[in-house]
Amino acid sequence: MLLHNQLIVSMSLPLPSFLGRFSAVAAVVLFPSLLLAQTQTATLQGTVQATSGGALEYVTLTLHRAADSVAVKTEFTDAQGRYLLSAPIGRYLISGAMVGYGRTWSKPFELPAAGLALPALQLAPTAATNLKGVTVTGEKAQFERLADRTIVNVEGTPLSAGNTTLDVLGRAPGVTVGGNDNLALRGKQGLLILIDGKRVPLTGTELADYLRALPAEQVRSIELITNPPAKYDAQGGAGIIAINLKKDLRLGTNGSVNTSYGRGQYGKFTSGLTLNHRRKGLNLFGTYTYADRQGFQKLNFERTFYQDAAQVSGRSIQYNDSRSHLQSHTWRGGLDYTFSKNTQMGVVVSGLGSRVPSTGDNTGLFLDAQSLPRARYRSDNQRNLRTPNQTANVSVRHLFAADSLGTPELTADLDYGHYGTTRTLDLLTNYELPAPRTTRLLGDQNGNLSIWSGKADYIRPLRHHLRLEAGVKSSYVNSDNDVLFLNEMDGQRVVDAGKTNQFHYTENINAAYASLSRMRPGLTITAGLRGEQTNVTGRQIMGAMGFDRNYFQLFPNLSLERALSEQHRLALSLSRRIDRPTYNQLNPFRSYVDATSYRAGNPTLWPQTSFVAELTHTFKQKLVTGLSYTRTSRPILNVYQLDAERLVVATNVNLSAEHYYAFTFTAPLKPTKWLNLYANAEVFYIYFEGQLSDGSRPLSGRPAAILSSNASFALGHGWGLDLNGNYHTPERYGFERVRSFGQATAGVQKSLGSHASLRFNVADIFYTTPLRATSTYVPLQETFRNRQDSRVATLAFNYRFGNDKVAPARKRATGAEDEKRRASGVQ
Repeated sequence: MLLHNQLIVSMSLPLPSFLGRFSAVAAVVLFPSLLLAQTQTATLQGTVQATSGGALEYVTLTLHRAADSVAVKTEFTDAQGRYLLSAPIGRYLISGAMVGYGRTWSKPFELPAAGLALPALQLAPTAATNLKGVTVTGEKAQFERLADRTIVNVEGTPLSAGNTTLDVLGRAPGVTVGGNDNLALRGKQGLLILIDGKRVPLTGTELADYLRALPAEQVRSIELITNPPAKYDAQGGAGIIAINLKKDLRLGTNGSVNTSYGRGQYGKFTSGLTLNHRRKGLNLFGTYTYADRQGFQKLNFERTFYQDAAQVSGRSIQYNDSRSHLQSHTWRGGLDYTFSKNTQMGVVVSGLGSRVPSTGDNTGLFLDAQSLPRARYRSDNQRNLRTPNQTANVSVRHLFAADSLGTPELTADLDYGHYGTTRTLDLLTNYELPAPRTTRLLGDQNGNLSIWSGKADYIRPLRHHLRLEAGVKSSYVNSDNDVLFLNEMDGQRVVDAGKTNQFHYTENINAAYASLSRMRPGLTITAGLRGEQTNVTGRQIMGAMGFDRNYFQLFPNLSLERALSEQHRLALSLSRRIDRPTYNQLNPFRSYVDATSYRAGNPTLWPQTSFVAELTHTFKQKLVTGLSYTRTSRPILNVYQLDAERLVVATNVNLSAEHYYAFTFTAPLKPTKWLNLYANAEVFYIYFEGQLSDGSRPLSGRPAAILSSNASFALGHGWGLDLNGNYHTPERYGFERVRSFGQATAGVQKSLGSHASLRFNVADIFYTTPLRATSTYVPLQETFRNRQDSRVATLAFNYRFGNDKVAPARKRATGAEDEKRRASGVQ
């Protein structure tokens, strides 16, 4: 069935109603404070320099309360080492830190209503600095909660040692890794994943495999952004997870080596090397990591089949045991070159080549309505997956001449990415009932995805404390997948025409945005609008299935932050976002789990769009509570259905609507100088509207919660201890009832001089991460349990070599940010 030139103009009736409703809320909540708190906050500005002279860019600048040193907010310095932030009037300290430097502190100061310009803060390349005779060591909390995001500082923590990026994400506040390897934030699926500003073109299992191959040792920090501004791509109704990789900022030639070995039921080895050469205007860098990780998955299904809503027609019990062996090579290299003090250029190339062979043993027993055996089989499942992926980026940054208003800035990026996938399948099934027979299914799938994108962004300070940001972006995606299935019987191989096919997909997205912000004492307002025009074409070569879609959508964004008093602060954000189907969600090819189950895409899927509202309150500049609501139209949901042959197929469908309500609470505490605590609670309620073609309706909603905590102990003499845990209460999501699960992890580290460290951690100590869920539909009910090799003890060693002098680093962002998540998998 061919769908021609369907136009979506999505700024229709729901948006004015939505904006009107929340504008009224904003007026009621914020208007009194506009009258009463006009002079209760002030602007703080200054510069950061190296002790040898020269401005330092991208220094983490933190404002602390003078009374107890609790962090109030964080900012980064620009290319001239300057910073600017707004805070309630009061008494503060300010500190600055970057890689290779200890944290440097200012003296206590009063921030008056008229604002304050501080003297230059100078950073020295030492492990500690002295403030009034007291040594203050540069330590950073593992978790930080800011107005619009939560920051997970991965670098240097015991819990990251020898682990993967997926492991660290699974311990982050509010993040869930589901049974199908789907990532969710605050219980919502549909995330935009960025690595160093570049969208990752994978989702579901493919994304999970990529993050398993990326060692946490390469990661500096992870940002969880729930309501992004207009400069970000509109993709990601649940928000953005931005993964920032480490950079070595030391002068001269230097680097680091790391190696780790972990053991659960199977071994997990990772080793890597980082090299960097920085001299004057040239910086050359490269990283390489090899990973060899073995694991298992035990996936059990119990299914009940119905002839109608009340009459049972049969049952099945299936056990799927598999063992996988991941071997990956991850590399990255590039250069930054400074043409002048105002113009810089960067080039980066990277790659990830992985090979994942796996062997599986599947058994199945099928019973009739009287619970008598009617079929029994055993399968041997041999798979192999190869993913040769390469990306390249060229970027230019230019600072125009500064004037009385500030420094205009222009950045431009060109990106290219090629992602290959080769999958082979050898499924040998021996049936014992109703009569002995043997079948063999062979599969060979080859996929190639190419992405080109370019973007430009402009920043201009204006009069009356205004700041303009504007930009354009265009991307083109070409995806070609070819799959061949063969049936072998009596030694003869015959092409299975019903399963063999080729699917071709192209996508072009053109976008432009503008954002205007104004910061006054006591009030910060940002309003933005992004427009995206989308053209997509999908063709199934064998058969008549295909579609053409062309649509334009607008994505407004509004945020307000108001200081009610020195102890109370409110922030309101409103936005509209989109989740386009992933490329694999549209691909109708089959991927077999066993002889009776497979996954297939749905070419008729439509994008889902979301209106998001969030109101947060900050008390004493550290306790944060929030209320949020999201309404999603045409939500994309993973479901199980029966095909014409009565096989179970996992696919995706659009329902009518999804409603999401959430309450969040964050408490960063510092009871003593040697203990940092971070507690986070996400309480949410989700329900869906609509029904499937077989009459199945989603379950009614149920309140659920994600509770997480982290404790960091500074034990002295180079010793540190981290304890981390989270708990997910039972929840209902769509057609699924998910049982409770959680995890507890402990890690210890010891600094060996100024260049080496040794870390040891144990993940999932009580083995409480296995997932259990039940899905209910009109024709069937399925209960599954998923266990993996998650309880692992890991020992890791890291050694840094080279010069300890640090130079300013260039901040890099790239342009392929919108299309690289949907290359495959589910959302």
